[in-house]
Amino acid sequence: MPTDQQARAQAAAITPGGESPEHERAPADRVRALFDGHSLSPGQRRIAQYLIDHLTEAAFLSITELAERVGVSQPSVTRFATALGFSGYPALREVLQPMALSAVAGTPETREELRRNELQAAVDAEIDNLENLRRVLADTDQVLDIGRELARSKPLTVLGLRISVSLAEYFAYAARRIHPDVRVVTRGGSVAYDALLQSRSAGGTWVLAFAMPRHAHETLAALRAARRTGLKVALITDLTLGPLVDEADAVLTAGTGSRLVFDSYAAPGMLAAALLQAMVDADPERTQARLESYEQVADQHNFFL
Repeated sequence: MPTDQQARAQAAAITPGGESPEHERAPADRVRALFDGHSLSPGQRRIAQYLIDHLTEAAFLSITELAERVGVSQPSVTRFATALGFSGYPALREVLQPMALSAVAGTPETREELRRNELQAAVDAEIDNLENLRRVLADTDQVLDIGRELARSKPLTVLGLRISVSLAEYFAYAARRIHPDVRVVTRGGSVAYDALLQSRSAGGTWVLAFAMPRHAHETLAALRAARRTGLKVALITDLTLGPLVDEADAVLTAGTGSRLVFDSYAAPGMLAAALLQAMVDADPERTQARLESYEQVADQHNFFL
């Protein structure tokens, strides 16, 4: 059985592969055949019709994305898949994806449209993630509260392991311009534990952790270690949540782009920038002075073009 990433690699290939060997019926007809003979609720029929009408896109949506497009809950999508005899939505999607690929593997013009539309669809998905984040940020209290706590934590530890390293390093790089002591942890195990313990011993009160999928066991271990040392945990993660949330004192979520082989992080990056702004707003005079001092040093040493 192919992994999710392998399936996505096939779906998002900028140069699609050859044609599917199954040509007996049109792809839409083969999708309809999956639903024949099943008693579906009105909501389930809406899901089925969406899959038929938007096969080439819908076959590569996550369960969250499909539920949002159709206007149903995620459990409704799961129940729909099990009503068709599948173990869950991922199993149904594995059947739909070859049908979707065969639908777009025809003429060169169709292939070109796929190349263009798949990349555009990835951007569209990120726009949806940003729109969702925009709605969440309509209430700024949580972000402002967390920003104030992080600004007060001296030192402030920023943790991100594996795929989350880039987000942690971006945040730490920017935070150092407005905070006197920012420490970044990008390795797990005893290295992370030592760094967290040292931060707490030095007077730190908070650690900001980034955890993007796939969530690693070592990230969970690091969060538990932080709690054991007495640090509070602010977590920026994706919408799937999971056991990491149980180890956090404050949680901010943002959707990740999952249409291409590798995830993209427009919304988590925006959330990180909003949190940095909240740290600035916590003490604007002090942070403004630090920013001006940094710029003066940078100009004196010709850091930038």
